[in-house]
Amino acid sequence: MKHEIKLHKHQVDSLEEYQRMYRLSVDDPVGFWRKQAERLSWFHPFHTVRDIDMDEIDFGWYLGGRLNACFNAVDRHIAERGDKTAIIWAKDEPGEYEKITYRKLKHQVSRVANVLLKHGVRKNDTVAIYMPMIPEAVYTMLACARIGAAHTVVFAGFSGEALRERIIDAKASVLVTADQGLRGGRKVHLKAIANRAVEGLGIVKCILVAKRTGADVEMRAGRDYWLNEEMDRERSTCPIEWMSSEAPLFVLYTSGSTGKPKGVLHTTGGYLVYAATTHHYVFDLKPDDVFFCTADIGWITGHTYLVYGPLVNGATTVLFESVPTYPDPGRFWQVAQDLGVTTLYTAPTAIRSLARESDEYVTKHDLSSLRILGTVGEPISPDAWNWFHDVVGGGRCSIVDTYWQTETGGIVIAPLPGAVPAKPGSATLPFFGISPVVKDDDGNTLEGNDIEGNLCFGRTWPGHARTIWGDHSRFKDTYFSHFPGIYFTGDGCRRDEEGYYWVTGRVDDVLNVSGHRIGSAEIEFALNEHDCVSESAVVGFNHEIKGTGIYAYVRLTEDALQEDREEVIGGLKQQVRQVIGPIATPDYIQIVPDIVKNRSGKMMRRILRKVAMNNYTDFGDISTLLDPNVVEDIIEGHKALIAEREASQKGKKTA
Repeated sequence: MKHEIKLHKHQVDSLEEYQRMYRLSVDDPVGFWRKQAERLSWFHPFHTVRDIDMDEIDFGWYLGGRLNACFNAVDRHIAERGDKTAIIWAKDEPGEYEKITYRKLKHQVSRVANVLLKHGVRKNDTVAIYMPMIPEAVYTMLACARIGAAHTVVFAGFSGEALRERIIDAKASVLVTADQGLRGGRKVHLKAIANRAVEGLGIVKCILVAKRTGADVEMRAGRDYWLNEEMDRERSTCPIEWMSSEAPLFVLYTSGSTGKPKGVLHTTGGYLVYAATTHHYVFDLKPDDVFFCTADIGWITGHTYLVYGPLVNGATTVLFESVPTYPDPGRFWQVAQDLGVTTLYTAPTAIRSLARESDEYVTKHDLSSLRILGTVGEPISPDAWNWFHDVVGGGRCSIVDTYWQTETGGIVIAPLPGAVPAKPGSATLPFFGISPVVKDDDGNTLEGNDIEGNLCFGRTWPGHARTIWGDHSRFKDTYFSHFPGIYFTGDGCRRDEEGYYWVTGRVDDVLNVSGHRIGSAEIEFALNEHDCVSESAVVGFNHEIKGTGIYAYVRLTEDALQEDREEVIGGLKQQVRQVIGPIATPDYIQIVPDIVKNRSGKMMRRILRKVAMNNYTDFGDISTLLDPNVVEDIIEGHKALIAEREASQKGKKTA
C-alpha cells in the first residue's frame, strides 16, 4: 500500500519570495531575527537583539533574555502534542523500533536530570557524553540543558585517548556512557574504553552507565552507577533552570589543522533560534513530518538536525542506531518505508556507497512518503545527486544540498524547496541573514559572478559559535585572522554566473597547478565515478615545474583488484582528463588498501598530504584513527611508487 502523498504549500513558495525575505534579513537583521525569536518560549524577554564587537571578535544575541533549551524542546509541547511521537528509535536490529512521545520524553529527561543533580552536577558544570545512538543519549543531552549544565558529546567511535583529551579540556566531572554499543551487528565496548580514558584521571568523580546489551562490565564502587537503575529511583519531575541567552549550551570538539581538537562553544538563545529557523525553512517543515537525519549525535548535524531543531519545532525525529549497509544496503530505505519518513538527511559518502549497489535495494521499498532529500558534510557530485534524486526520490523529491560547519551552528547555504531551483553539485544560495563574501588570497573582495576564491561570511548570525572553549585567542586566530574582521570558513568556493555557490573543498585542499586552481573534491568526484574506484583522496605535493602536483590515493573495488594495475591507473587518468581536463590529471595514483580516516570516517588529509611530500613521521595525534596500520601500508606503497617512478625515469635517461 502506497503512503498517502499530501500536498502542502511550501514555507517559501517562489524565488521572488525568497529574494524578498533574504533582502529583508540582510537590510534589517535586527528586525528579522527579532521576529524569528518568536519561535521560542522565553521566560524573560530579551532587551537587545544583538551586540557585536568585531575588534574583539565578541558577539552576543538576545541579550537580557532568559530561557531553557530543554523547556523549548520538550515541556512547552506537552499541552498540545504530549501524545505526539517525539523520537522514533530505530534500533540496530532491523525492523525494531521504539516510539517515545513528548510526554514520555519529558518524564525520562527529568529523571536523568535528577540523577545528574544527585551526583553533584550543577549549573554551569560540564558533562561528557560517550554513548551509542540510544534514547538515553538524547535524554542526557536534554537533561544537561534542563539543569543548566553544558554537555560535550564525544562520538562513540573515538578512542579512549581521544575521549580522555576531551574530558580534560572540557573539565567534565561526570561521564555518561553505556555498557556496550551496537552498530551493524557488532558490539562496541564503550564502558571498557571509558575505563581506560579515565584511568588515573581525578577530575571524573562519577560514571553513569546505560544498559544496552546487558554485558558484564567492570564497575568501580563509589564511582560507577547504572543509569537506568538510578533513573528508576528518581521522580519524573525536575525544575527548570532558566538560563541567560548567552549561557553555554554545549561544547563540541572538531579537528584543527594542527591535529589538536578545538572545543567549539555554542550558547543557548541564538543557537536555538537558528536551529529552529533553518530546520523550518530548509526542510520545508510540515506538522506531520517524520524527520530522518542519519547523523550521529556526536557531530553537529546530530545536535542541530536530529535533536534540537526538530524537537524545538515539535516534529518527529528518527534516532538511527545502525549503519546503512546492515544487514544489506537497503537499510535506509527499509527505515523510510517502515516509518513513513518524509525527510531524509544524509551524507554524500553514504549516497555514493549505496549508489554502487543494485537499484533494487531502493526500488523494492515503498518510498512514496519521501518529500525532501538532504545532503550534508561535503560537496556532492552531480552523478550522486542525480542518483539520489532519480532513484531514491523518484524524480519528485526536492534535493537540499546544505553547506555549513560545526562553527556555524546550522545551515548557511542551501536551496529552499519550492523557491530556489537546485543545480546538481551546488549548495546554491545563502540562507536568510547570511552574507557570503568571496576573497582572493590577498584579501581583496571579489565582486560580481563567475568568480572563484575563499569563502567568508561578512556578518555574524545567531547560531554562530561564540568561542573556542577556554581559548578565545585561538578562536580569533583560527577564524578571523586571515581576513581581519570577517569570518573565514577555510573553504574555497566558486560563484557562478547566476550567483550560485559551489564549494570546492578546504582551501588547503585547493591545488594551484600551473596557476590553475583545482579543488581536490573535483578530482575525487571524477575518480569516484569510475567503475573501478571504491573511494579516493586527492592532495597536493611540491612539484618543481607546476608548483603543486596532484597525488591521488585510490581504493579499488574488489573486482578491479583482479585487473591489470597499469591499465586501471591509465583508465583513471583518462577519466579525470575527460571529466575536468588534462590540467587535473594526477601525477601519481597510488592504489591503497584503505584511506586513512579517523573513527568518525573523516579522511585525515593532513597525514595523506605529508606522505605525498615524503614526510613519514610528523603526523601529530593519530590516536583517533580508525585503523592506524593503514598509515604504514600507505607509507610503504608511497616509497615503492616513488622508487618505481625514479627507476623508470633513470631508464629513460639511459636509453
